[in-house]
Amino acid sequence: MRQLILVRHAKSSWDNPELNDFYRPLNKRGKRDAPFMANLLAEKNVIPELILASPAVRTKLTAIEFARKFGIAESEIIWNDKLYLASSAKLLKFIVDVDQKFKSIMLVGHNPGLTDLQNFLCNEEIDNIPTCGIVCMRTQKDWKSITAKDFELDFFEYPKKYFKKS
Repeated sequence: MRQLILVRHAKSSWDNPELNDFYRPLNKRGKRDAPFMANLLAEKNVIPELILASPAVRTKLTAIEFARKFGIAESEIIWNDKLYLASSAKLLKFIVDVDQKFKSIMLVGHNPGLTDLQNFLCNEEIDNIPTCGIVCMRTQKDWKSITAKDFELDFFEYPKKYFKKS
């Protein structure tokens, strides 16, 4: 059994409209949601063995928060510039290239690529993975052989399920 955990970065700040998109940090809500959602995942006993992430600031801060919760050192996260705003096809390429020894991987990235990837891989479609949303799905296939609709949805969680006014 393989487990894929997709995490969209937490809410980013638009306080500085001059700031390049890549460098946008988390806003107050993002700083609240990332640790909350990491705790939620830990409560479900979903612990990734490997974290792949975009190095954009908002994504990096989100991934670090999750890694910290799972006892994974920041230095163990695989940062790749090609994950920044990657399409679902590019994201899939990273997944199929993952070493088979890993049974559970987390991909921390951006929309629309993450939502498109989930809808390609999973039998259950999702309209949109919101900021700091988590999709967890599983398959019997090896990473190298996954393709369309090979995954079953375990759960879909997002902060607004828990924080109604945010």
